[in-house]
Order: sequence, then C-alpha cells, then structure tokens
Amino acid sequence: MEQIIQTLKSGGTILYPTDTIWGIGCDATNIDAIEKIFEIKKREKTKSMIILVESEKRLQDLVDVPEMAWEIMDLSEKPVTIIYDHPKGLPKELLAEDGSIGIRLVKNDFLKKLISKLNKPLVSTSANFSGEKSPMKFSDISHEIVDAVDFVVEENQDKVSEYSGSSIIRVWSDGRVKVIRE
Repeated sequence: MEQIIQTLKSGGTILYPTDTIWGIGCDATNIDAIEKIFEIKKREKTKSMIILVESEKRLQDLVDVPEMAWEIMDLSEKPVTIIYDHPKGLPKELLAEDGSIGIRLVKNDFLKKLISKLNKPLVSTSANFSGEKSPMKFSDISHEIVDAVDFVVEENQDKVSEYSGSSIIRVWSDGRVKVIRE
C-alpha cells in the first residue's frame, strides 16, 4: 500500500482493480498525471474521466449532492457513478465540456483504504485503449498499458470482475435524472 501511495503522491499512474473493472488511476488533483493517463489510453482530451471517493464527506467537499443522488446510491445494487454539476477544487482537465464530473462513492475496502491514505480523490478510467473492450480481469490488459503505468497493483490479479462497468446516472440539482448507462 505504501508503494502505491508514494507512486500517486509523486505524480505517477497506477493500474489497479476497482469495484468494477481494472482501471488506470492517478491523484485526481495532479494535472500532469491526468495528462499522462490521456496519453497512455490514446484518448481524446474532450472525453472526461471519472473519479472515485471513499467517503460521503469527500464527496460533499467536491460537489453539492442532490437528495436524489443519495437515494440512487442507497438503492443501487451495483456500483454507480453519478454525474454532478459544478465540482469544486478539481482541475478542468478532468471535467466534461459542460463542466460536470462523474464521481463514484466506493464500497470496496481496498479502494476505501487506498483513497483514504492518499487523502485525495482517485482518477478511474478503464485500463484499455480508448474505444477498446474493458478488461474484466488483469490478463485482459494490453502489455503496452501495463508497461506504460508507473505501478501495477498486485491485489486481485486473478479475479474476474463481477461488473463490466458501473451504472452512470446524471443528476441535476433541480432533481432531473437521466440514466446514461445501466
């Protein structure tokens, strides 16, 4: 764990198991690390990435959470990423063109501990090249991506993901809701 945290704090990128699929991550407040992930994935900078948080407090520090978002998180059986308006304290490089951000409050113990120790939100984007199939297990990840990141987490490398991704739901402060991905 200490090596992972050191990598992240020094602006590095990691390959790690999330509560859904394998992801590429970095400190969500480090612009250089965010740019490196775009390069690794060969992804257009207009495509935003999501972030993971470990606590309700950190989520509330970043966005105003509409009541409907709390209800969705409470009721969802699978991991759910909610898209919020007007995040605070995040680099524009992470945000969608409309200024919104997707955030997932994780329930997984490994991720909670990791984000808590980093003490910052964590970028999470699928560990594949932009447009390719998401990796359900570590062995699905391209060697080129494995070689490009600064640290590969050993945890759960033999496990197959239960989910091919999170649900993605857009929630506006006026109570409107739109399901982007079930």
